[in-house]
Amino acid sequence: MKYHSDTVVPHKSAILFSPANVLAEDVCLPAAVIKKSALENNIRWMQRYADARGVSLAPHGKTTMTPWIFQAQQQAGSWAIGVGSAWQASAAMASGVKRVLMVNQLVGKANMQVVAQLKQHYRDTDFVCCVDSEANASTLSAFFAAQNLVLDVMVELGVPGGRCGCRTTEQGLALAQKIAELPGLRLRGLELYEGVLHGDNPQPQVEALLRDAAKLACEMERYVDGEFILTGAGTVWYDVVCNIWLAAEKPQQCRIVIRPGCYITHDAGIYDEAQHQLKARDNVACDLGGDLASALELVAMVQSVPEADRAVVNFGKRDSAFDAGLPQPVAHYRHGESLPLTRGAITSTGIMDQHCMLKLAAGSDVQVGDILVFGTSHPCLTFDKWKTLLLVDDAYNVLEELDTLF
Repeated sequence: MKYHSDTVVPHKSAILFSPANVLAEDVCLPAAVIKKSALENNIRWMQRYADARGVSLAPHGKTTMTPWIFQAQQQAGSWAIGVGSAWQASAAMASGVKRVLMVNQLVGKANMQVVAQLKQHYRDTDFVCCVDSEANASTLSAFFAAQNLVLDVMVELGVPGGRCGCRTTEQGLALAQKIAELPGLRLRGLELYEGVLHGDNPQPQVEALLRDAAKLACEMERYVDGEFILTGAGTVWYDVVCNIWLAAEKPQQCRIVIRPGCYITHDAGIYDEAQHQLKARDNVACDLGGDLASALELVAMVQSVPEADRAVVNFGKRDSAFDAGLPQPVAHYRHGESLPLTRGAITSTGIMDQHCMLKLAAGSDVQVGDILVFGTSHPCLTFDKWKTLLLVDDAYNVLEELDTLF
């Protein structure tokens, strides 16, 4: 089928009236919305935390891939943006980010060429990626040296059974020495991601990995000229990373960099629970005042009430994360007016591509055309389903459309 030049293909979030209010059905639903007040609160809170600990913040940009948010994080004081691929690095640089940490391996000729072109085009932007093998280091060296370029890299330290990264500190030190001998490469530091450690009580393992990394950093110091980047920390263990590394012996010119990502919109699921656990063990987070708030919501409409205890809403797996728990209703509206929502009265029980099934408690007043607002868990996998998200105020007036670059 060919589309004519005048065919209208709207964004997934289509604003049909202006000014627009989500609850007034001025927007095609379902829609992913971000509460501006909560978003700005989260940006400020995490930057205050990093400043209070004396560490640098490099939010993981792959969570949102949203230029507006990248810029807001930079304006608030973030030192860098973290990414996971050459494409994501290009999106960050095009958004005006001046320092990009690609906390992943750079492999493949086309990906290397993308980075080479980025280095030539954005000459005032700092780009650093990870290496965990001599084979990768040698390939990168040959490619960038042939173009008279120098690629900045960090050694990645991993764990047995985890994802990438040298499996032992001995391997990491040998790789650092190798990198120092290769043309076209410059060693900048050491990277890890402690979030690969799981179990009933992974904290002792996390702390052991962090201590090993600090010792390795000291041994690697002679291969790094100038500032040594020591970086880790997702959105669950950033306090523990700070505690261990700030107390440990480390290179003289060491910059500790934490990389939480999902804090940006927080959630109503796994990261809300993780933040509660963090504040229970971390006085600094408690003394800051305030806290992270859930900012990302899914707004959808009841499209069918086929049984007294069952309703169907018009969103599904194509619209929201569902890997860490189903989206659950947090507010109920009819004709723009708020209705009472008792906890447990309306519960998501199943999800398909375009449908979410709800269990209704006895006596629940749910009608076709009602609007339900859902809290989600694991924001990464909701963001990447939308080309455009809606920035709204607390009354769900649309303030701005935020385009993503997935």
